[in-house]
Amino acid sequence: MNATEPAAQEQVTDASALRRSFETMRAATRRSPVVERSRRQVQLDALMVLVHDNADRFVAAISADFGHRSAHETRLLELFPSLEAIRHTRSHFAVWMKPQRKAASIWFRPGRARIIPQPLGVVGIIVPWNYPLFLAISPLAAALGAGNRVMIKMSEFTPRTGELLAELVAKYFAADDVSVVLGDAAVGADFAGLPFDHLLFTGSTRVGRDIMRMAADNLTPVTLELGGKSPAIVGPDYPQEKAAERIMVGKLMNAGQTCIAPDYVLVPAGREQAFVDAARAVVAKCFPAMATTPDYTAIINDRHYQRLLGYVSDAQERGARIEPLSTADADATTRRLPPLAILNVDDDMRVMQDEIFGPLLPVLPYADLDAAIAYVNQHPRPLALYCFENDSGQRDRVLNETVAGGVTVNDTILHIAQEDLPFGGVGPSGMGHYHGIEGFRTFSKQKGVFYQSSLNAMSLFNPPYGALFERLAKFLIR
Repeated sequence: MNATEPAAQEQVTDASALRRSFETMRAATRRSPVVERSRRQVQLDALMVLVHDNADRFVAAISADFGHRSAHETRLLELFPSLEAIRHTRSHFAVWMKPQRKAASIWFRPGRARIIPQPLGVVGIIVPWNYPLFLAISPLAAALGAGNRVMIKMSEFTPRTGELLAELVAKYFAADDVSVVLGDAAVGADFAGLPFDHLLFTGSTRVGRDIMRMAADNLTPVTLELGGKSPAIVGPDYPQEKAAERIMVGKLMNAGQTCIAPDYVLVPAGREQAFVDAARAVVAKCFPAMATTPDYTAIINDRHYQRLLGYVSDAQERGARIEPLSTADADATTRRLPPLAILNVDDDMRVMQDEIFGPLLPVLPYADLDAAIAYVNQHPRPLALYCFENDSGQRDRVLNETVAGGVTVNDTILHIAQEDLPFGGVGPSGMGHYHGIEGFRTFSKQKGVFYQSSLNAMSLFNPPYGALFERLAKFLIR
């Protein structure tokens, strides 16, 4: 099923091809600024087929890019949410795109007011390496549902996935509807410098700052999905083993290479070792043969593998205690890094300054809930926060007294899978939202329109201003 009858697409891997692709889309937008509901429906149907019918190819490509990526994780964490994002948009966009009636100010009735959602034009999406399918498809579905043309820059760290997506997009979409851009960081910089009508970037806070600076030259509005250090707070009365299970399962998805993975855990003082012991039991149960199991994912490349080992060495040198959570050894050849808990940490350690993005878990004690909340609030606002607490009063304190991009209570990760919840960071962890209707709104111009009635009294406010105007003005600003 094709969204159109596409001609062969040029492979976009350099600055000149990038500019040609962009100009092709911008010209198409000017020719046909209105994308009808039926056309959006066909495009979303094609996107569904693209993902669904090539699931096994995506699993294989992503695993090859990682050196080894659990096929089960790819199906659960990439294919399933990608298809759900498409389904949700496909089911609701026809309602979202309808003009919305709004109440006109009482002073201007019987005039009428409406909001008319309008496509922005050409949207750019910069995709990270950690979830290269889902973080391309989810915003793409939203942008297509909103009626835009879309260019997608894939990460150079996942070349096989990028090449596969480029091949399939060329099969299902015309070059002036969707295109996939491949290439290195220099191509990525050229991509960010294009005068898009909106640019969505998912990646690190450091690179996010660069993206924002480049977009600023064109006054391109941006949505930045960044990261940071997402805390998990375990309440004093919450079952330790249950908290450890949900935290470790969330932490070890994709071997911790997840922007909303728990980055550190706050536990009641004196229970650090109990939490570590419980976490070790969870790892043994989930990954009984850590060195060989196909269920555990490799670190993406040597640079990131060495970066993580550097965090461990730095922490040890500064007095931290390293607690292995598995009997398996790290393997530089396969880049399989078993999980480690890190105790006696402080904020001077690199592992407490950078987003970890790997299977290292600092465990910190807190004296009381006030101290736990204060610690979170003394640091940059996180993309995610996890609260393990059955007492509704204590739970509400955490929710009300901390600021985070999103929260899952008594579990981890799951808020990102709720299409009716906005997803996005705050401050250093990002700006803007997407998912569900929030994605539609992000990629639309919500155009406010006032319809003047043929019966109106506006002439009473025309100059020259006299006594009647003064009486009316005095009444209005009473």
